[in-house]
Amino acid sequence: MRKIKILFLCTGNSCRSQIAEGWAKHLKDDQIEAYSAGIETHGLNPNAVKVMAEAGVDISNHKSENVQDYLNLDLDYVITVCGHAHETCPIFPGKAKVIHRGFDDPPFLAKSVDSEEEKLNIYRRVRDEIRDFVMSLPEYLLS
Repeated sequence: MRKIKILFLCTGNSCRSQIAEGWAKHLKDDQIEAYSAGIETHGLNPNAVKVMAEAGVDISNHKSENVQDYLNLDLDYVITVCGHAHETCPIFPGKAKVIHRGFDDPPFLAKSVDSEEEKLNIYRRVRDEIRDFVMSLPEYLLS
């Protein structure tokens, strides 16, 4: 059975899309060929790396990629995981279907709390929400 090619797209490809790619590769590698990119590149968020490592998923070798590098890839789905990416998502050639499933922005929310543990708890919550979404794939896409 052919794997479904999915690009997870976010604004800067630093956190949410990286987490989604990491979960897809960890949980659904037999069904999904996962990629992530951003409308821009902001570098890999260290707190995203930290909370994924806590969950047993190593994304430390991921790089922040630009969506332009994926326009010619024969994708099945592009899943935008933040509102800005959804609003500015480029047109993909071919059959790629764009779907939006937004998640809170951990770096933005973490600015409003003081302790490191509170900040990490925000990242953990979003990490777990993304994990639950990835667990619903590819069935979610086919419904």
